[in-house]
Amino acid sequence: MILDRMNGMKRTNYCGTLRADDIGKEVVVCGWIQRQRDLGGLIFADLRDRTGIVQLAFDEKTEKEVFSKASILKSEYVCMAKGVIRKRSSVNTEIPTGEIEVEVNTLKILGEAETPPFEITPDTAAKEELRLKYRYLDLRRSNLQNNILMRHKIAKVTRDYFDENGFIEIETPTLIKSTPEGARDYVVPSRIHKGSFFALPQSPQMYKQLLMLSGFDRYMQLARCYRDEDLRADRQPEFTQIDLEMSFVERDDVFAIAEGYVKRLFKEVLDVDIKTPLPRMKYDDAMNNYGSDKPDTRFEMKIKDISDIVENCGFSVFADTVKSGGTVRAITAKGGAAVYTRKEIDALTEEAKGIGAKGLAFIRFVEDTPTCSFAKFLTEEEFSAILNRTGAEKGDVVFIVADRKKIALSVLGAIRLTVAKKLDIIPDGYNFLWITEFPFFEYNEDTKQYEAMHHPFTAPLDECIPYLDSDPEKVYANAYDLVLNGIELSSGSIRITDPKLQAHMFKALGLSDKEAEEKFGFLTGAFRYGAPPHGGMGLGLDRLCMLMCDAKSLRDVIAFPKVQTSAELMSGAPAEISEQQMAELAIASTVEEKKE
Repeated sequence: MILDRMNGMKRTNYCGTLRADDIGKEVVVCGWIQRQRDLGGLIFADLRDRTGIVQLAFDEKTEKEVFSKASILKSEYVCMAKGVIRKRSSVNTEIPTGEIEVEVNTLKILGEAETPPFEITPDTAAKEELRLKYRYLDLRRSNLQNNILMRHKIAKVTRDYFDENGFIEIETPTLIKSTPEGARDYVVPSRIHKGSFFALPQSPQMYKQLLMLSGFDRYMQLARCYRDEDLRADRQPEFTQIDLEMSFVERDDVFAIAEGYVKRLFKEVLDVDIKTPLPRMKYDDAMNNYGSDKPDTRFEMKIKDISDIVENCGFSVFADTVKSGGTVRAITAKGGAAVYTRKEIDALTEEAKGIGAKGLAFIRFVEDTPTCSFAKFLTEEEFSAILNRTGAEKGDVVFIVADRKKIALSVLGAIRLTVAKKLDIIPDGYNFLWITEFPFFEYNEDTKQYEAMHHPFTAPLDECIPYLDSDPEKVYANAYDLVLNGIELSSGSIRITDPKLQAHMFKALGLSDKEAEEKFGFLTGAFRYGAPPHGGMGLGLDRLCMLMCDAKSLRDVIAFPKVQTSAELMSGAPAEISEQQMAELAIASTVEEKKE
């Protein structure tokens, strides 16, 4: 078959935009055939583009040549149709164009199509690996197209908002010097400087700080960032960050700009009103109440500390844990007894062990008298005090972890989410939350040393500076995260601009003067020429899109995503390069040659 030419015929309308008001209007529409139905003397074909579907109609009034061409249409054929909008004899309430159809008088087949490897429908049953291999076909599905279109709108509103608030969009380099930022760098060998390597940026952190020193007091960028780390549903090796930095500001100034942004964004894109100012919670309170520094506050189920009740009880698991400096914490699943049978509790216990717990104790309150395996070791007063502290009533289940504080809280934080999903108690909506006053240092049990929780330019709170050397546990960072529905959207901080304090901080982090100069000298040197106070943050555009699109994974809001192995299945990246390329780069592979 020889394909038709457009011969000057131009599209006048998108398929999904046509309505009953257009009846009698001549239109030209283009797209892909979703399906064709041949009823003998009557043929219908659904034509699809990125705006939706419209029905093409061919009947006894259609010219024979056009009707004959319509009879060979197949799914995914690329077509252009000219005709008059008329009222459908049978309304389809499932689609916005369901009241009308196009009475076709000219049909051009612009591209044939083989049978696709899976059906191009929103609810296709094809496995994700197959869909990602044929991503160009997967992206024809309306749900993915709507996600990409919403991402475009989010990016546009983002640029408009920050432009209106005096921010300047400035691009920073993609090939940079490798610096420690918490994850492994992706590195790029230099052909000219043999034996030397560029790194892909994990964030534009140092460049945006240099822009503050350069006098661009409000910077933003939709920045591409790269981190070589293990993947999960809300993480990709390459991602986009809405990157901000502001001079002559304090923390509340950064908050005000960010809150204005999310308020504007959610209203314009989703017509959802976000109430500001957003609530704030200190890191310690988040961990103690929710077991997470990114708590989902759409539901209750707070963690309760029962250590003081059981520290002298007869149950050695609890008592010994407290005496050795640990803690005993609990959560209550309201109404959980009907769902959490012993079998379900055993499965939850295995999950807890997989996270790091030694076990999971429980109280199941089915009858008038609650039952649990350790009740015989407690006095009536102790048992009653636990029920009172946890708020447990008939129909509830209490889950208890005894361990070091860090483990007990993190395990119960994860179990809290699992139980909430199982009980289906997480309501719809958008709960934003600022997490503030993060610990500056974290104690490493393996090295028995304190390590930085943030990049080395994060400022400590002023009142904590005296404790930098003497008592690291008392040092809190002037850092903050923005959390939405239990997902970290953003992290940021007020930066160090005092060269003396910066040098002190490098020392506290265990960096020698030589190491600090080699890794960060170009930035710290700039501080000597007048650095304005500044701070900022980076919001994850991909995560924001995922939540606003109600998508299950970041892969559903990225056009060409990577899978869990960091591979891109459609193109086959990453791939080997030729011996000639490697020789030009003065590098060699240590991987043994594959056997034929």
